[in-house]
Amino acid sequence: MKMKKIFLLIAYLCSTKIVFGAEEGMPQLNPEYWASQTFWLILIFSILYLTIWKIFLPKIINSVENRKSKIVNDLNEAQKLKENAEKKLKEYEKIIEEAKKIAKKIVEDNKKNLTNDIKSKNQELNKAIEKELLATEKEINELKNNSITSINKIAAEISSDLIKQMVGTEVNMSNVSAVVQEISKKKLESNL
Repeated sequence: MKMKKIFLLIAYLCSTKIVFGAEEGMPQLNPEYWASQTFWLILIFSILYLTIWKIFLPKIINSVENRKSKIVNDLNEAQKLKENAEKKLKEYEKIIEEAKKIAKKIVEDNKKNLTNDIKSKNQELNKAIEKELLATEKEINELKNNSITSINKIAAEISSDLIKQMVGTEVNMSNVSAVVQEISKKKLESNL
């Protein structure tokens, strides 16, 4: 409907001689040239339309479709990569979890082994200390017995020398030793 009105308007303008003051000034406004101008206008725009429609528009459509398919492919690939990354992340988390479990087990095993080693070393050390204490006590008792015997001998000699110097006679050494031993036994029993 609009097209009919436009064509009617163009036809009316072509039939009148005075169109927008084209009296011999501008040839574009002179109705004598309008038919040839319209012909060339239709011809040029038809060629332009056909060129765009047959040459450029398919290239543009092809380019748009290529971009669209590339975008779709890229999105699909990105989705696959995302899924792959999520799988790898889950695998990584599993590996880390297993490594933590293994490390925890190793630490617990080492802790048990260390505790057992410490206990065994402690027992060995206690046994060694006990042996040393027994050996030392034995040595002390031997020294004590030897020292008491030595002290008794020395005391008997000194006593016999003192009696000899005081009384002037020789005393039987066995009698003096027996007396010294008896006195030392009484002293030892009173100290214990």
